[in-house]
Amino acid sequence: MDKVQDTINLLKMYNQEHVIKLMGKLNESQKRELIEQINKIDFHQLKELYDNTKKEIEIKENKIEPLPYLDKKKLSKEQKEEFDKLGKEVIENGQYAVVTMAGGQGTRLGHSGPKGTFKLDVYGKGKYLFEILAENLKEANQKYGTVIPWYIMTSKQNNDETIEFMEKHNYFGYDKNSVRFFAQSELPLVDTEGKLLIGKDMKIKEASDGNGGTYSSLRASGCLAEMKERGIKWVFIGGVDNALLKMADITLLGMAIKQNVQIASKSIVKANPHERVGVFGKMNGHPKVIEYSEMPEKMAEELDENGELKYGEAHIMCNLYTIEAIEKISKEPLIYHSAFKKNSYIDENGKEIIPSEPNAFKFESFIFDAFEFFDDIAILRGKREEDFAPVKNRTEEDSPRTAKELYEKFWNR
Repeated sequence: MDKVQDTINLLKMYNQEHVIKLMGKLNESQKRELIEQINKIDFHQLKELYDNTKKEIEIKENKIEPLPYLDKKKLSKEQKEEFDKLGKEVIENGQYAVVTMAGGQGTRLGHSGPKGTFKLDVYGKGKYLFEILAENLKEANQKYGTVIPWYIMTSKQNNDETIEFMEKHNYFGYDKNSVRFFAQSELPLVDTEGKLLIGKDMKIKEASDGNGGTYSSLRASGCLAEMKERGIKWVFIGGVDNALLKMADITLLGMAIKQNVQIASKSIVKANPHERVGVFGKMNGHPKVIEYSEMPEKMAEELDENGELKYGEAHIMCNLYTIEAIEKISKEPLIYHSAFKKNSYIDENGKEIIPSEPNAFKFESFIFDAFEFFDDIAILRGKREEDFAPVKNRTEEDSPRTAKELYEKFWNR
């Protein structure tokens, strides 16, 4: 009984009386599940996040400077050989793991189901995004005589469906004992008054907390501890939706080791000064991915002494970390960004409301916000046509059509 009263007191304290009303309408098992969910919510954090949505964003005077990078195509023969040798040793010694962020649904592609289950129409018969990644890893395993542990981050929404899909397709020939699934953490949605939204299942509506949640989810799921037991020293984290993602690039790995950094990333050159991508730079002395919205126009157009864009290295979600770096980040709170979106909900009379305008805040952190915890990060410039074929939009840019072209062109070469 006390637990119910404690929950009611907690809800009252944070002005969530509408949830108390709802509790009175539920059967015992629904009530028990809802109480369990409520007691896992950090209301203090949620209130802070909501309060921040009402604050004017201050544009502070930030000192932005470019980050040095190495261009893979311009490395000397000796440099490349040295990097490759260092990288190859780590993978051959079984000290390398890969994480795929696959928590999203393919809604924007007009696909119902997890994004990784989307079939890209290549070579007539097509390949699933998960299949493309599995082939990429199998090739690396063959090359380096090992089996790279593969960690797949799902969301609560798509976890079961993803596992079922991989089982059904026999993991596309990947050793299933080396594949581990873990779910991304979530945060509740709140309306414009900071009130929790209730879903049709009579639970509080939650949504994944952004790709920045990868670090803490690796820790909370026990995957980080498992990696350490396996003797993993380097971890690659990438998305599920890049058909040309190289998950075991020994040049990138060797460069990180040689430069003695904890994080390395692959970039590609911006297509033009105003391409809407985040670029690498240093802000107030720390590495950072600077969003296109944060970069003054004049700065975006600045050229260096070689006539190239001074801020031209685009972040393509191709990041490499020491296990210590992931451990450190997983304990640090990242900044949250809020997005204002349309979300249906159940009102206190039990009626479903489907809004026509945005009505709720979703909070998410970004994976690259963690770079600021470090003094340095190594950047290797790759090539768009070899490293980046994103499948994001249904049509036009970064769509299945453009990804298919890039993929086929690359493999035909």
